[in-house]
Order: sequence, then C-alpha cells, then structure tokens
Amino acid sequence: MSTDPYNDIKPDPHAAVRTHRVDNVIDIENPLQRLPAAQVAADARAFAEAHDLGDHAEDFVKGALVARSPDELDTIPELSDADRAALAFEKDHKWRCTGQLYFAALICALGAATEGWDIVGSNGANLSFPVEFGIARPRPEPGASRDEWIVGLINSAPYLAAAMVGVWVSDPLNNWLGRRGLIFVTGLGLIATPLGMAFTRSWQQLLAVRLLMGIPYGAKAATVSVYAAEISPTAIRGAITIGWQLWVTFGIFIGMAANVIVKDVPRIAWRLQLGSAFIPSVPLVFLVWLAPESPRWLMKKNRYPAAFAAFYRLRKTPLAAARDMYYSHVLYEEEVALAKGTTYWSRLTDLFTVPRIRRASLGAFTTMIGQQLCGINVISFYSSTVFREGGYTNDQALYASLGFGALNFAFCIPALFLVDTFGRRSLLLSTFPFMTLFLLLTGLAFLLPDSQASTRTSLVAAFIYIYTVFYSVGEGPIAFLYPAEVFPTVHREQGMAWGVWANNFFASLLGLTFPSLLRGLTPVGAFCLYAGLNTLALSWVWCFVPETKGLTLEEIDQVFSVPTRHFIHYETTQWLPWWFRRYVLFDRKAHLVPLLDWETDRQAKAARRVAA
Repeated sequence: MSTDPYNDIKPDPHAAVRTHRVDNVIDIENPLQRLPAAQVAADARAFAEAHDLGDHAEDFVKGALVARSPDELDTIPELSDADRAALAFEKDHKWRCTGQLYFAALICALGAATEGWDIVGSNGANLSFPVEFGIARPRPEPGASRDEWIVGLINSAPYLAAAMVGVWVSDPLNNWLGRRGLIFVTGLGLIATPLGMAFTRSWQQLLAVRLLMGIPYGAKAATVSVYAAEISPTAIRGAITIGWQLWVTFGIFIGMAANVIVKDVPRIAWRLQLGSAFIPSVPLVFLVWLAPESPRWLMKKNRYPAAFAAFYRLRKTPLAAARDMYYSHVLYEEEVALAKGTTYWSRLTDLFTVPRIRRASLGAFTTMIGQQLCGINVISFYSSTVFREGGYTNDQALYASLGFGALNFAFCIPALFLVDTFGRRSLLLSTFPFMTLFLLLTGLAFLLPDSQASTRTSLVAAFIYIYTVFYSVGEGPIAFLYPAEVFPTVHREQGMAWGVWANNFFASLLGLTFPSLLRGLTPVGAFCLYAGLNTLALSWVWCFVPETKGLTLEEIDQVFSVPTRHFIHYETTQWLPWWFRRYVLFDRKAHLVPLLDWETDRQAKAARRVAA
C-alpha cells in the first residue's frame, strides 16, 4: 500500500488536452500534477537546498504542494491553520497587497506617464512650430505638399526610431541591465531629448532630436509592461499591467494641460510644449532603484536568493513567495526545454516558427496594430489640428484637446476592474463596433456647411469624445497588456519588442501620412477611412485574439495550443450561435462548450476516423 498521503490526487495523463472552465476561466495543465505529491515535496526541498535557500526549504515544500493543488488545500497536511488562513485571505482580498508591489506599480506609472506626455507635446506645438520654421505654407501655394510631409515626418519620427531601433535594443539591454536598469537609462534619455527639442533652431534639428528620442521611447515601452506583468499576482495582473495605459492617458492629459498653460507665452510656447515632457522622467530615474527587480528576470540570471527576496517583497508571506517562485521555476524549465535556443536570434525566430509562440505573436500583433488602425493617434497627434478644421480657434482647439485627454484618462479607470473579470477579448469585441460608429459619425459631421459651423464643431467634439470613451475602456488598455502576458518567459522580451515594433511602426506611418491624408481625402474621407480600418481590426481580433484572463503568465501560452483555423471554426460554429441565443433571444439556458473541451472532442473524433 502506498504511504503517499496524497494518493487520492492522481496525475492526469491527458492533462495537456483535458480542460474545463469555471466562470469562463480556462483550467490548463499544471505540470506539477504529473508527479506524486511526495516527489513534488522532495523536488522542492532539493531546489531550495541547491540554490542557497535552505533556510526556506519548508516554505518551498509547502509552496510547491499548494501550486500543485491550489484548490485542495485541505488535502495538504504540511499546511498549518495559519497558512490556510493566509492563503484564503489572499484569495478573498486580492487587492490587499504589499506596499512594495504598489510602489513598483508607481514606477510603472511614471514610466507610462513619460510616454503619454511625449505623445502630445507635439500636438499643441503643431499649431506654431511649422510657422516658425517656415514649413506651414497653405495649399495651393508651391511647396505646401512638401511642408505637410515634413510636419508629418517630424511628428512620426519618435515612433519610426522606436520601431526601427528602440524596441530591438530592449532585449540585450534587459539582458545586461535588468528591468530597472533599462528603465533608468531610458529615463535619462527622455530627460535629455525633450529638453533638446526645446532648443532646436531648425526643423532639421527638431527632426534629429525626435529621432533620438525614439530609441529610449521604444526600449522603455517594450519593458515597462513586461515588468508590471512579471511582478503582479495572477488575480490582479491585468489591472496592474493596464496601469501602463492608464498612466499613459494620465501623461496625455497632463501634457494637454501643459499645452494649454503655456499657449500664450510669446514666441516660445511650442518650445515649452515640447520641452515639458521631461518632467515625469525626473522622479522616475531617482525612484526606480527603490523598487524590487523583476524576480523572474533574476531567476533567468540564476540569482535565486535575490529572486526570492524580490518575491518576498512583492508578496505578503514567505509561503506565497515560495509558491510563486517555485511554480515559475518549474514552468520556465519546461519553456527552455521546448525552445530552440536562448540566443537573441533564436528567440526572435521562435516568434514565427514555433506554432504556439507564433499564435501568441499574431495575437500580440493584432492588439498592437489595432491601436493604430482604430485611429486614436490621429486624435493624440493631431486633435488640435482636427478641432481647428472643425471650426475652432487655436485656443478653443487646445481646450477641446484637453477634454479629450481628460476623458481618455477617466474612462481607462473602469478597465482596471473589468479586464480581470469581463476579459481581454470580450472588452475588445464589445467596444470596437462603437468606435467604428462614432468615427464614422465624426467624419460625416464635417459635411455640415459653414452656415452651421457651431453645430458642426459641437458634433465633431461630441463624437470624438464618445469614441474616446469606448477606446479607453477597450483597445486602449488591452493593447500593451496582451503582448506583455502572452509570451513564455524565455521569449517575453523579444515578443514584447515585436508587439511594440508593430505599434510604433504603424504609429509612425499614421503620423507621417495624416496631414496629407487630411488634405487629400478631407476630414470626411479621413475619418471614414479610419472607421473602415476599425472594422478590419475588429475582424482580426475575432480571428486571432483568444481570451487569457485568469491564467498565470507561464500557463497562458497553453491557450495558443489550438490551431488558428480551429479557433476560427469554433468561434463561428459554437461561440457565435451561443452569443445570439444568449443575448439576442435572451435564452439564459444557452450553453457554450469551452474551446479546449471542443478541441479535445474534435481530436478524439479525428483519431477515431483514422482508426476506422
């Protein structure tokens, strides 16, 4: 007879395909369940002893057993009543976290705010720097088209440099400097370059400095969300990670406010608007070293005692720290075994050659490019110009842009509470149709004649504001959250770099082309075009973005085990009829077969056909 006290918990030989859902959250293979509990306990103790963590060996034994059976705590005799109470408290009070976790989230917030302020510095400056540099000739004067392209190039320069250089140096910089070190170095760059823009004397100099700004801009954008995802507990990872977008929008709002505050300063208003973007980077570079390093990065560097210390700073108990660290270690070892290699180029090629990772890359690309296809950066870069086209004066256009920034920030807050309950995919599918509608209405509002200018300007502002509300709840926060969580630890830096490349490259195209697009298609055509691109983005989300809520970072990649063509077939034949019955016919008894259960049944039927 077995002496294993856990002999009633049997590893499932079909765990890789056996799944179920509770409250629409997918349960996926836990590799620790392949082993008897006694072996898991022995392995955890050996792990602690081998990595200079012997003083915490008992915590690792208990943590490994909890990670093996998180919903069966009563079957783990090693746990004391105090341990069970602490774990129950953690589950029931997911926001009762350590001060260190919230401080690290503050660092991410400052990193994001620098991004947002950098985005909109040129928004207000667009009204005046082209005049000073002699690149504001109106059509049909000779050279007007050239001037429009120059202004577009200046606006798009940081995103072009970020896409071409910044995001791709993030991987080696992360490897050498760590998450905190990279944030510090890029913070220094984002102090120097905005100040440099304020002192430029020609459009060529301004272009050069904005290109330089794109390098730290891109590297930081590819790192901060990853850092946020790696430090966060699973239950609130979505909310902590979308803090990136929340604080980007806060930076946009404060940047818009700065544009308004300095708008009447003679001759140098645009210099102050561009230069003020250095402000949030100052506290960032001083405070980042007080936050804990990413424990997952420390584990990749074999610095296990430091990793445990970091986990302990981020979790409320040694047991929780040991549980998360050991489970991360086990899954990381599996990822390394599955990876083709761990060099820069092997990790990059894995993004497009390993099927599961390729599907994650496609999902990340879709959410990132969706942020550009949806047209939001038309507003972020050029809202002052758009409002002026609608009939506002320069001052009115700046105030209207401030309203856009305020709404963008305010309505990102509800996403904090929806993203881990309603889900990533659900938010995208729910908001894109409304974004399409209100972009279309914005374009059509420009058809009103000058005799109805007051009505036209009011409608343009109203429709842009409503569009912003739906963007801020859906695509805005999801764009950077999704790529930060869908890649295995081995590939996370390169995967995030790929996603941020897509975002910044298409942002640069948008910034470059919109001035000419606005003239060539008129505001009506330009906004109708982006309404159509919204529809394209919605269709891509439908096809390529599976749900990821409620899973650990290391488990998420298992979602992408289902081939894309099977996922689309499931959505068409299972999810869509269920949605129609549930929400159109109000059939509350409508049942949806979970995706991975459906895939398991499909594979079993295919196997029977082959056997027959």
